Amino acid sequence: MRKIRVGIVGAGMAGRFHLQCLRRVYGAEVEVTAVTSLRAESRDAFGREHGIPVYPDLSSMVPHVDLLDICSPPYAHEQGILLAAEAGKAIICEKPLTGYFGDGRETFRGNTASKERMLEEVLIRLRRIASAVRSSGVFFGYAENFIYAPSIQKEREIVEKSGAQILRMLGEESHNGSASPVYGIWKFAGGGSLIGKGCHPLSALFYLKRMEGSARWGKPIRPTRVSARTHELTRLPAYQDRKLIRTDYLDIEDYGWIHVEFEDGTIGDIVTGEVVLGGIYDYVEVFANNHRTRCQISPTGLVDTYNPRGEQFKDVYLIEKASTQEGWAQAAPDENFTMGYQAEVQDFMSSIAQGRKPQADLDLALDTTAAIYAAYVSQERRGAEVAVPLI
Repeated sequence: MRKIRVGIVGAGMAGRFHLQCLRRVYGAEVEVTAVTSLRAESRDAFGREHGIPVYPDLSSMVPHVDLLDICSPPYAHEQGILLAAEAGKAIICEKPLTGYFGDGRETFRGNTASKERMLEEVLIRLRRIASAVRSSGVFFGYAENFIYAPSIQKEREIVEKSGAQILRMLGEESHNGSASPVYGIWKFAGGGSLIGKGCHPLSALFYLKRMEGSARWGKPIRPTRVSARTHELTRLPAYQDRKLIRTDYLDIEDYGWIHVEFEDGTIGDIVTGEVVLGGIYDYVEVFANNHRTRCQISPTGLVDTYNPRGEQFKDVYLIEKASTQEGWAQAAPDENFTMGYQAEVQDFMSSIAQGRKPQADLDLALDTTAAIYAAYVSQERRGAEVAVPLI
């Protein structure tokens, strides 16, 4: 079995947990042989800390790797995908796949820009990405960790083995802001809560319907229509800022929901937002014709800890986006496992080694991205139904 040489694009939080997971893969020989990012100080520090060769840019790094692991901000994803596909290199891409990142003007504001134009431009991007990846025949893994969370994988097994028909689903990802310094700026993030957080539960809903359709009929059940609303709650004139919730958003929504209808007439709903205290709030609930499942993503209830003095835990990580360490807290003993990151990377590396498709693939990434931008058009039309363009 040949060694898989991996180059990481991006030296932020995603690059760090991808590296941790890559170094725990079994059954395939994997070595992280390169890293690059836009900022020289970030990539140099990452390389020194982890003993990885550093390259100044993608073009110089690509010849030295077999797989490009794209952990850069969303606006830079397409460049890496196209370059890797042209060079015949395998690809892993963090979510969201891509998006609309402005018209080049300094005065661009995403919350007031035409969403129909955004959808048109995103579809051009999606078709360009799909064409490049499919024509080159390279491996593509969509790094959507919700798919690989243990609870979602258990529900997938239940659906497949029981012949279940999923009638409706409800999912959410909400927490206070993001670790990214450019989150909140549409031209870097491609949107707000719907794209930045909604991509997680929406992909999980799409995945479970794909698995149901493949098990029952031999083909995925795909989305057909969406309706959506978004809000900017922290910019309301009457908002009372207690300095506990992040508010430094330039031109994105901080709350939203999407209602989706699938081609078999069944439905799903997702809720997502920034205005949540107490850590991350992630779940998917499935209502089927023969069972009901609550999929907890994180926290999973494995560890409860009580801390009477906050300073005692100043160097202890408990859970993402918690504003205090005092009192009772549900701690995450290994988020790479409970959030699905380790299983995600394991599936990608095993798929490359075995020459098979991963569970989270290009088609899932395309459907999720197209549906979210159709949802933005629905918001612009004040909740009217909009067809999901299928690539």
